[in-house]
Amino acid sequence: MVPRVLLVDDEPGVRTALSRGLAAEGMEVSVAADGHEALRLATTGSFDVVLLDVLLPGLSGYRVLQRMRELDVSTPVLMISAKSGEVDQADGLDLGADGYLVKPFSFLVLVAQVRALLRRRDAAGQQACLRVGALEIDRTGREVRWDGRPVTLSPREYGLLVALAGHPETVVPKDDLLRMVWGEDQFVTRNVVEVYVGYLRRKLAAVGAGDVVQTVRGRGYRVTAG
Repeated sequence: MVPRVLLVDDEPGVRTALSRGLAAEGMEVSVAADGHEALRLATTGSFDVVLLDVLLPGLSGYRVLQRMRELDVSTPVLMISAKSGEVDQADGLDLGADGYLVKPFSFLVLVAQVRALLRRRDAAGQQACLRVGALEIDRTGREVRWDGRPVTLSPREYGLLVALAGHPETVVPKDDLLRMVWGEDQFVTRNVVEVYVGYLRRKLAAVGAGDVVQTVRGRGYRVTAG
C-alpha cells in the first residue's frame, strides 16, 4: 500500500518542495497550512504519518499533537521546527511525538525518519494484544492492565512498555529502546531511558506490578512474568 502522509507547514515553499520530494519517494501527500485544518485532517485516521510543524496559525503544532493524543489518535507524528532548544524538543516528545527534526534538515534524513516510523507502525500492528503473565496490553485501544486493573501511562511510557513486553524475558539494551521508542532523534540520550523506566515502574508498582520491569546491570532492561 502507498504510505499516506499529512504534511503540515505554513510556508508554501516548504509544502511544495516536501510534497514533491515525498511523492517522488512513492508516498501520497496531503497538506495543511494551519493548526485547525491539521487537526481536522489528522483526526480522520486516514494517514500513516503526520509531519507537523510547531509554529502554525490558529493552533500550534504542540496543541494539535496534544489534541490528537487526547482523542486517542495514535498516528505517528514527526515534529518539524526551527526551534532547536532542548525544552522545545522535550515538550514535543512528552506530548506524544515520535520524533523531532530541526530546520534546516536533510531531505534524506526526513525520508529515513518517515520510513522508520512506518516500519515501527507496521511492526506494532502485527500483534494487537500483548500478554506477559498478569500484564495485558491492548494495542488497539492503547490500554494497559495488570491482573485486570487499569494502568494509566503517558504515550512515551506506553511505548517503552510495549517495546519491552514485545520481547518478554529478553534483555533489551538501552540503545535499542532509544531507537524503538524515540526513533532517530539525535538530541535524546541514553539517560532518558533510565528516567522513563523509573516513571513506568512507579505506575506499575501502584497496581502491584513493581517487579515486572527489571534492570540487568550493564546490559539493559527486561519485562518478566515473575
